[in-house]
Amino acid sequence: MTGEPDGYRADDGVIDAGGHPPHVHTFHEFLYVPMGHIVVSAQGREFELGARAALWIPAGVLHGARFGDDAVIAVEAFEAEEFTLPYAEVTPVGVSDGQRRLLLGRLRSTRGVEGDREVFARLCATHPDSLPLPQPTSANAAVVARELSRTPGDPRTATEWAAGLYTSSTSLRRAFLAETGLAFSEWRTRLRLNHSLCLLEQGQLVSAVAAQVGFVSTNGYILAFRRYFACTPGAYVRQVLARPAGREVRRGPDRVTAPR
Repeated sequence: MTGEPDGYRADDGVIDAGGHPPHVHTFHEFLYVPMGHIVVSAQGREFELGARAALWIPAGVLHGARFGDDAVIAVEAFEAEEFTLPYAEVTPVGVSDGQRRLLLGRLRSTRGVEGDREVFARLCATHPDSLPLPQPTSANAAVVARELSRTPGDPRTATEWAAGLYTSSTSLRRAFLAETGLAFSEWRTRLRLNHSLCLLEQGQLVSAVAAQVGFVSTNGYILAFRRYFACTPGAYVRQVLARPAGREVRRGPDRVTAPR
């Protein structure tokens, strides 16, 4: 496990072989388990991590963990004042082969470099199955893209975004088209679909995923998903996400298991 940067604080103890009691960081944490498994508790939920998924834990979130006996844990830390995380809540994400190689290489390294911007960018890369989504570069369009990345369900139209930024909707739409090659509505649809992939991996109902990422109806979400991924969300879960992956674990009768 990499060393912790300044700003680390364990509220109820220190890390040991069996786990980590509830604690808070002033930095964003990327948690990956290339071997074995751990269970992370945060925000009233539990996430079981294995070799195919990692967990982003934003700064300021109280969390703890239980470690399996054979767990190998890789942690990357990024100071909140220097890095803007595209997630407002604890979020499980898929790990690509390239990301896995990067993390294993850094785990073996003795340099202990923290807060590397290139590493942050590569770890923030979206789910391996994500649709291409170029990012706009002009100031106003970049603000909209960043805010929608944080909250994809935001219902504001291009006209409403433009009014809040004291610009015209025409200018904002032109910026998205010129800088990303996509119309604003197309860009936002791709963003929402990309965000939905990790939610499906968690075992959430299709209707809940549709609402969370901003689709007006479940049917609209299913149609859009089929258009871009050539299958329904349910078929995607069955056919693509049957492999071992990070999952949310719930106690009691509503326990959610990994997709089958």
